[in-house]
Amino acid sequence: MAALALVAGTVGAGWWWRPRRIEVAGSSMTPALQPGDRLLVVRARRVAVGDVVALIDPRVPGRLLVKRVGALGRSEVTVVGDNPPGSTDSRHFGPVPFSALRGRAWYRYHPQERAGRLRRPVQGSSQSRR
Repeated sequence: MAALALVAGTVGAGWWWRPRRIEVAGSSMTPALQPGDRLLVVRARRVAVGDVVALIDPRVPGRLLVKRVGALGRSEVTVVGDNPPGSTDSRHFGPVPFSALRGRAWYRYHPQERAGRLRRPVQGSSQSRR
């Protein structure tokens, strides 16, 4: 019985940390991310200002958006694109609940010449919540 619980716990932990693959569409995150970039997104219990996140589009259920965390509130997060004129973000649809976040993008794996870990910008707050 203990072995079964250990296996179930291991499987559950693997599901939690298993990255999701997403592709960037559109130019809202240029220059940091380009259309066609492919990212690994992991579930995150905490996010910080400056993190790149995947979230459910509040206007189109089931559609994912890739944005940067602009501000954190007690029960919501403001998301923004790096290219304001080409981005539909919290300036248009308002802050989103933390439950809309699907994870934090942490690695670009394609294209190969730009592959590497995504880092948050140096300026701004690095205070995390959730």
